[in-house]
Amino acid sequence: MEENFKQERVNLAAAFRWAARLNMHEAVANHFSLAVSDDGSQFLLNPIGMHFSQICASDLLVIDSKNAETMSQPNAPDATAWAIHGAMHRNNLHARCILHVHPKYATILACLEDKVMKPIDQNTMRFYEKVSIDYDYDGMGVGDEAERLCTILGDNSVLLMGNHGVLTAADSVAQAFDYLYHFEKSCETLIGAYRTGKKLHLASHEVATKTAQQWEKYDASDLHFNALKAILDKEEPDYKNSFNKIKTFSAIRKKTVK
Repeated sequence: MEENFKQERVNLAAAFRWAARLNMHEAVANHFSLAVSDDGSQFLLNPIGMHFSQICASDLLVIDSKNAETMSQPNAPDATAWAIHGAMHRNNLHARCILHVHPKYATILACLEDKVMKPIDQNTMRFYEKVSIDYDYDGMGVGDEAERLCTILGDNSVLLMGNHGVLTAADSVAQAFDYLYHFEKSCETLIGAYRTGKKLHLASHEVATKTAQQWEKYDASDLHFNALKAILDKEEPDYKNSFNKIKTFSAIRKKTVK
């Protein structure tokens, strides 16, 4: 693997740019990561204080979760990002890419007493009985909270974080982003259906299960993500900027507050 993880950086930067375009960001909070070591101990992570719409490939930090000095260094990441992503990559090896955001509709669902995704259309059925749900929010994801979330995620690719937001985890950036995109779209459909005040027409368990299985075979995540990157290549080509000099956190800060 290349020393600077060029392609990995480009893919993750594209995910940040599209999350901003789709209004799935929150100020300069939230965080994405991508493992670059086999054991998940090293991963790319966005630096603290950068807006998703401005993140470039060379801005991403390489984090070593085995380095106890990480949080005391000048380029230390966000504390919750360090805790959640470090724990997830360490304990959930299928979670090579982890995307955590507070998008509007997923967060609304996370705040309801009934947080279960209902099988009311083809997209919502993709997540039928495949979403891990945290019902016991206990503050920002640091310390024991981060470790607890790892256990709840299990082998699933979506974790609905009660009273908080959502996290998707997959083997690649393309897969994780595709899960995030379709889960937020599914939440929008479900919340919209709830708003009508009418009774939901649920698909049967058999139909919902079959459709979820069909989704597993119909994996268009690479096609989807490549199409999104093609748009960025034309409209925001700076997302995969030069690797002649990997930026430090201090340099980013100076540029941001200037």
